[in-house]
Amino acid sequence: MKVAIVGAGIGGLPAAWALRKAGVAVTVFDQGPIPNPLATSHDEHRITRHIYPGLDGYGQLMPQAFRAYDALWQDLGQCHFEPRPMVHVSRGEVSYFSAAEAEMNALGIPIRPLPLDGLAAMIPVLETSGIREAFEVGGTGVLFAARTITALAAWLAENGANLRPHSRVTDVDPDSATVTVNGSRESFDAVIVAAGAWVSDLVPSAACRLVPSRQLVLYLEPPQDMAAAWALAPIIIDMGSGSYGAYVLPPCNGTRLKIGDHRFTRIGHGSDDRTPTPADIAPVREALTGTLRGSDRYRIIEEKICYYTVSADERFVSEPLGKSGWLLSACSGHGFKLGPLMGLGVADALTGKRTAEDVSRWAAGLSGA
Repeated sequence: MKVAIVGAGIGGLPAAWALRKAGVAVTVFDQGPIPNPLATSHDEHRITRHIYPGLDGYGQLMPQAFRAYDALWQDLGQCHFEPRPMVHVSRGEVSYFSAAEAEMNALGIPIRPLPLDGLAAMIPVLETSGIREAFEVGGTGVLFAARTITALAAWLAENGANLRPHSRVTDVDPDSATVTVNGSRESFDAVIVAAGAWVSDLVPSAACRLVPSRQLVLYLEPPQDMAAAWALAPIIIDMGSGSYGAYVLPPCNGTRLKIGDHRFTRIGHGSDDRTPTPADIAPVREALTGTLRGSDRYRIIEEKICYYTVSADERFVSEPLGKSGWLLSACSGHGFKLGPLMGLGVADALTGKRTAEDVSRWAAGLSGA
């Protein structure tokens, strides 16, 4: 069996890994280098967690996702993960703790409410004014994203995968499993489209369901007198008060402090100019001001644009495409933590270990299988 994979991000590369472990010949195409700095998954670090408030089914998938990463680390001979607690705060009327507690108790993951009058001492970097609810949850940490996909690409090259960087796929025929690459047509037994924010270029029918979303993150240098506090700081999720929603990854293991707004813009295309505009920057600056104490003392090192692909309900799309194709869009801002697991699922479907329907429902968080 020969499988073509279009896209060398955290969708395509884990699928190639899983297929190679199953003895399948794989060819991975990407329009840029492998790894590609323009890919959604090419970043310093990403959050992983078990907690999934408001998106039923994915919390139940996370123990499997952690095991999939453990298998990947074993194959790579290196681990690109650091455990780190996460603190969730809310400044609005909505309470998140009860639902989160029930979800975490079912998984056996520690969770505890935090006294508001002790937050400033516990997390000196956090702007505590206006916070109405806070809790700490375990089973969380930091995935070092670029290091992971770089090591995975190297493993694939060493283990028989055919990596084709700078090979732009301009057409996919999922019925005949053929792809047009740099003007030439190549044939396979199956083709996986994992093209991220470019997916609608190859699968126009997916454009209404999978929408690119232009997102900006800020990399920051904290004040020198806050360095010790940041060394101990948790991951911070700030639901805000309605005008912003922030996520903060502390600097660790050689990465920089990062803040982003977890609301989706649902605008743009992966090939757009990535020069940050005032409109890109404004919501993240607001998140910075609202979330971090003394925000005006932080120096902005870099303003970076990336593109997610978002579904309306933020669930993954992993499903058959034509007679011999598979569409893999596991993103909506939470794809990296589940990438290896989704790759294993696609491999199971293509090799007949599981039905396509089962894998599609499972990837969407609609099945406990």
